[in-house]
Amino acid sequence: MPTKQVRLADLQAKKRDRTPWAMLTAYDYSTARAFSQAGIEVLLVGDSAANVVFGYPSTQQVSLEEMCYLAAGVVRGAGNSFVIVDLPFGTYEASDEAAVSSATEMLRRSGAHAVKIEGGQRMAPRIAALKQAGLVVCAHVGFTPQSVNTLSGYRVQGRGDSGAQALLSDVSAVVEAGADLVVLEMVPADVARQVTERFPIPTVGIGAGPHCDAQVLVWHDMVAFPQDGHRPRFAKQWAEVGADLVGAASAFKREVAEGSFPAEEHSF
Repeated sequence: MPTKQVRLADLQAKKRDRTPWAMLTAYDYSTARAFSQAGIEVLLVGDSAANVVFGYPSTQQVSLEEMCYLAAGVVRGAGNSFVIVDLPFGTYEASDEAAVSSATEMLRRSGAHAVKIEGGQRMAPRIAALKQAGLVVCAHVGFTPQSVNTLSGYRVQGRGDSGAQALLSDVSAVVEAGADLVVLEMVPADVARQVTERFPIPTVGIGAGPHCDAQVLVWHDMVAFPQDGHRPRFAKQWAEVGADLVGAASAFKREVAEGSFPAEEHSF
């Protein structure tokens, strides 16, 4: 695990040194503790919790209250990892004041180190307001799940000359507004490379090829959990946790039914 608290300055230094780093989502104390022990530098309490924790069909349905509780648990288990938390849909779009109010409440209640908001040029004023309030801000451009209906589904963003220029303009706007990091989701690898080379802030890729300064995945995707869950093309599986968990639960049920558990060694 990181031997000292990971700070924003450490992530900026890794960009300068061209040292890639890793981010994973986390939604609870125990998982955060495991990922910190694995040396994961940054944990993201993503609004993907809507899908993988609460079972909502869309990330638009998770609330600030729900995210605060999850983030607080992650922070308690995160050790020295840096913790970023998503501002949920509907909590920051209306005004700069709404964004600052939601972000400060989230950080105060959870103890997280930074907030993430989705959107490029249209969200630049919100990012500027958050920076004026003294917060660390991670931007998110490319495919933005909270805008899935506007984007007509899960589509790669930044394709073609016009698409690439639009994405570069989005990144330019969030950098100028003061964003400290930027997530690039589902964008062509070459466009992500241009962003990483052109702009001074760390880039975090998810479905954005190998050239970003860091990579992030939803942890359920990287370990195939649940067993029958959807796996995005950009995610690799390093374990089969879903299958292992079903197998363990099945074995437990079988041994209870057979009367072989608990055995003498499990009894007082």
